[in-house]
This record gives sequence, structure tokens and C-alpha cells, in this order.
Amino acid sequence: MLAKVHSFGISGLEAYPITIEVDVANGLPSMTIVGLPDNAVKESRERVRSALKNSGFKFPPQRITVNLSPADIKKEGPAFDLAIALGILAASEQISPSLLREYLFLGELSLDGRIQSITGSLCITTSIKKDSFKGLLLPSKNAKEASLCGRLPIFPVETLKEVLYFLENPQSIPPFVLDKTLLLQKDHFDGDFADVKGQIYVKRGLEVAAAGGHNLLMIGPPGSGKTMLAQRIISILPDMTFEESLETTKIHSVLGFVRSHIGIIQNRPFRSPHHTASDVALVGGGPIPKPGEVTLSHNGVLFLDEIPEFRRNVLEALRQPLEENYVTVARASKTLRFPAKFMLIASMNPCPCGWYMDPQKGCNCNSYQIQKYLSKISGPLLDRIDIHLEVPALRSTELLTTTLQETSAQIKKRTTRSRDIQIKRFVNTPISANAHMNHKQIRQYCPLSNECKALLKKAIEELKLSARAHDRILKVSRTISDLAGSDNILPEHLAEAIQYRSLDRNWWG
Repeated sequence: MLAKVHSFGISGLEAYPITIEVDVANGLPSMTIVGLPDNAVKESRERVRSALKNSGFKFPPQRITVNLSPADIKKEGPAFDLAIALGILAASEQISPSLLREYLFLGELSLDGRIQSITGSLCITTSIKKDSFKGLLLPSKNAKEASLCGRLPIFPVETLKEVLYFLENPQSIPPFVLDKTLLLQKDHFDGDFADVKGQIYVKRGLEVAAAGGHNLLMIGPPGSGKTMLAQRIISILPDMTFEESLETTKIHSVLGFVRSHIGIIQNRPFRSPHHTASDVALVGGGPIPKPGEVTLSHNGVLFLDEIPEFRRNVLEALRQPLEENYVTVARASKTLRFPAKFMLIASMNPCPCGWYMDPQKGCNCNSYQIQKYLSKISGPLLDRIDIHLEVPALRSTELLTTTLQETSAQIKKRTTRSRDIQIKRFVNTPISANAHMNHKQIRQYCPLSNECKALLKKAIEELKLSARAHDRILKVSRTISDLAGSDNILPEHLAEAIQYRSLDRNWWG
């Protein structure tokens, strides 16, 4: 007998419907799974067999064929276990096939029949057409996450027996209702800008970067506070909108990084990969393409500590996502596009020993070593970083001061106010921050007075700035004017933005 069960699979960050066809016929006892299954899907044979027996059902001693349709797409993961088990029960006439027609089924089976959590449940629920099914049965640990989009009733289940009882008695499990208070919870940040002594100029640069979503590079000697400052930028970023939270949760859901007791990511992600990371780990890829660190940093921060220590090919792979806010991963079988709208925060020493141009300590590096070290950051990559900051070593008076520093909460009020201005400005566009403006939007929202034009012309000629650097200066100027509450870009706003391009001349010039 033939039975059909409906489920969903994931390709990249998109979900697609799968029809699981199960045929039980006379012949030598066997179970074959076709439809390009990976090893995890193939191993479901043993999980399903044990789960059925330990749940009090019969595993038919016949020839069982399971087809995962469409058969030309690679299927991966154990999320089809529950649907396959139900298909076998229906095909062997232990339950009525009509019970399975109006529901979707997702879940990994334990050997004792319990249903384990899966990855990508939010990705799947956002892809389901409304009113196409009566509901979705999935592991209870995924219920909070899956119910965020609200397109389909969610029925959380714990065991295979519970699923079968629900199919015969639909009133036994009420649809899951999301607790709205979960959407208001925020994580507490251990780090605060009040912990950082001195570095007023650097803090200002970080505030501008946070307000407009700009990329930033810090260069300074060891112990000057670069890493400490970078780790605290997450505490001054404006809160994510619900749409951004949903988008971020969907990405992390596919990789299984969403905590089941929360169900939604409310805080902007902060990713800090080690310098030994490969280009695939950073931008995504693999035989079956998966998102990389730049996609996991979407709507948040990607922090590259000691950026010259990363391999050259890894850094050059950042060019496309920094410019276009997405990554295109092309393979022979398919081409996938992953979102990558993130803030790049990078830090580095000025030389291999770290003390070049430091007034207190002498540098042990010769000019060739310094130039070789700096050349690890290519000009095109440096050009895509909006703000360059020199972080000097702290003086003893700054270290020993007891003066209270400005807190992250105080700074966040200003960055949030500035970001609100930008959201209103770009209300009918897909962007929400100045850093993501295109050329047309720069011309529209960054008009300059004659005095500002003369100042910018002089800066371009003296610093030998590229056309891209010109645009990025205007974006930063727009952010600085938003922080000041000004409708127009004034000369002092433009001058501060130009000042943040000093590394073009002082170090790589």
C-alpha cells in the first residue's frame, strides 16, 4: 500500500515542501530511502525501526520504499524521521492514511519514540503558505521559535504515541500560543563603556559607527583597549526591530543556534572568529552551502581581532559582503545567496612588535617588516572601511583616574535617536542606516554647501581618496549630523568625517 506524508526541507536559508511517499509491498524485508538523502536521512531507517517497536507498533517485515520528492534536491538532517514513521504506519494499514493529509510533520525520533528538536523550524514556518494545512506538528522545544511568524497553527508534541493520539483526537493538543513577554526580554551585557578609561576620541568614533552602522578599524599598540572597546560596541547599538529579530533568528535557526527556552534572538549578534578561520567559515560555502560568520553577523557585528593575522584570501573574501550586504555562494549544483548586512569592527597593531610610533616604547621592527605587516590589509579592503581610528596607549593619569565615565546606556540613547531619524528617512526603502545608502541616496540625502564642497575637494586632493572613500565620508558626515540633530551636513560634521580617514595618509599613504 502507498501512503503520502507532507514535510519541509531546507536549502541554504530557504525552505521547500517535500512529499514523503512510502510504499510497503511483499518481498524480502528491507527499507530503501531514495531522493538524494544524506547519511543522516539514510540512518533514519534504524531510528524509525526502533522508535516504532518501542512505541508499541509493528515494523512491517516487508519491502519498504521511501521516496523523498522532489528527488533532484539533496535532503539532509534527521527532521524527516517522524514523517517517515507515520508513512510506514499508514502504508502498513496500522493507521488510516487520511489522518495525514491535512498536517505537516517535522521531528527527529529517539529510539524510544520521543521526538527531538530540529534546526530551521522558523525558516520552515515562514515559507509555508497560509491556510495550506490545518497545522504543523513538531517537537515542543521548537514551538516558540516556529510560532513567531504566526502563519500556521503549531502543535507541539513529545512522543510518537502523542502524535497518533492527536491525529485521532485533534482537540487533545491546543495550538501553541506564544508568550508575548518573550519579545520584550533583553540580554544583560556584562561590558559597559563606563569600564573603559580615557580614549574619548575612540569612544566618539565608535558612537558614530554604531549610530550609522559603519565599518570601523582600530590601530594601536598592545594593551591600549582595542578589544575591550570592540566588545562593548554591542551595548550601544540600537535595539533590533521585530523584523530584524525575525530575520536574525531565521538565520541562526538553520544552524541550530537558537535557545529553545527563548525562541527568538532579541540582541544584535556579535561574532568574533579566530584568525585561523578559513574563507568558507567566514563567508559560507561547503559541498552543501551553509552560512558563514558574515551571515551569522547579519544585523549585528563581525569583530576581527588582529586582522593582519587572518589569511589574505580570507580577508579578500569580505569585499563583496562589505559592498553589497550579501554573499553569493556558487556551486555546480546550485547558487545560493545569503544576507550579510553587518558592521565590521577590526583591530590591529601598527607593526609586528606593536610599538611602532609609540612615544613610550621603542619599536624593534625595520621598515620592511612594518610595510609587509601593513600590506596584509589591501587597499580595496581598507577603502571599504568607513572609519579609521588610532588608539594610543593610555597614560598613567588616565589609568589611575577615578572620574566616572559615560555609560553605555547614555551613549545608546544618542545612537538610538540617530537611528530613529534614519529609519524615518529610509521608510520606503529596504535600508535603515546611513552606511547602506547607495549612490542615488547619497546624492539625495547628503547635499553639501559650497563651503563643504571646497573642504571635501581639498581633502580628496591631499589624502588621495578614491571615489568609494568620497562616498563613505559623505555617509559618515550624514550620521554625524544626525547625532547632532541637524538637517544639513555642516562643515564641522564633514571635517570630523574626514578626520576618520587619517590612516589612508598616515599609515598606508
